[in-house]
Amino acid sequence: MIVPILAAHAGWHTDQLRAALLARGHEAPVLPYEALAARLGTPAGARTALDAEGIDLLAADAVLARIIPNGSLEQIIFRVDALHWLEERGVRVMNSPRTIERTVDKFYTSALLQQAGLATPETVVCERAEHAMAAFRALGDVIVKPLFGSMGLGMVRVSDEETAWRVFRALEAIRGVYYLQRAIAHEGRDVRAFVVGDRVIGAIERRASGWRTNLARGGEARAIALPAAWQAMALCAARAVGAEYAGVDLLPAHDGTVYVLEVNGIPGWRGLQQALSIDVAAMIVDHLLDACRTSR
Repeated sequence: MIVPILAAHAGWHTDQLRAALLARGHEAPVLPYEALAARLGTPAGARTALDAEGIDLLAADAVLARIIPNGSLEQIIFRVDALHWLEERGVRVMNSPRTIERTVDKFYTSALLQQAGLATPETVVCERAEHAMAAFRALGDVIVKPLFGSMGLGMVRVSDEETAWRVFRALEAIRGVYYLQRAIAHEGRDVRAFVVGDRVIGAIERRASGWRTNLARGGEARAIALPAAWQAMALCAARAVGAEYAGVDLLPAHDGTVYVLEVNGIPGWRGLQQALSIDVAAMIVDHLLDACRTSR
């Protein structure tokens, strides 16, 4: 089998996935999204194609879709549409472009989580600064997040009106969308549950002295045994966005409520792997290969 890995660039995660595929006897070229080239309306005898660096993706057995690099709106749309086209032509893409679209957008993710009956923090999403100010006054203490983004980048906690005004005016200047969530009182910890297929393969607790617990922002991780009810929440969250593998962030609040904060459809797992001493890439690859065999 040939299973190309589409990514922003080669790195630790693509190396792990490629090694797992090679160990199972499969080709696994790592290809940049920028190299994608589609050929349509070809002359008689020629073949419709979607390739990258000489690799025919339409002939691949499956494609592993990793982080899509930043670019213009047209570039992002083309890259995601290419993944859609691969699926429509019968190539399995994991995670699917539909899942990537759902999870890269915090508004869409939050809406789907609520629709699935999961507890999510009170959230307001809007485009006008005056609507954002009204939401802040109603909620009182909020986390302002970029609609797109990960690893805690761009998040700001706002609890006074002057700071709110400055933050909202800055977002207005860049024509941003206001995404506000009520700050949840917690004990400085959250949980990342990692889902592959229909099971949670492991979980870590992340702690920090401040309100952000992301490992990329200085949080510390330790392995934990996830209660059955929390496992069910993580699996429900992954199903809600259609993810075959995902990182699901759970936040236990002071009042006993466990909130689902986020579902990452292109998750990292370095901290989880170090804490649990498991081969996450091997589990992802085995799930993909099993799914390909089952669908034949």
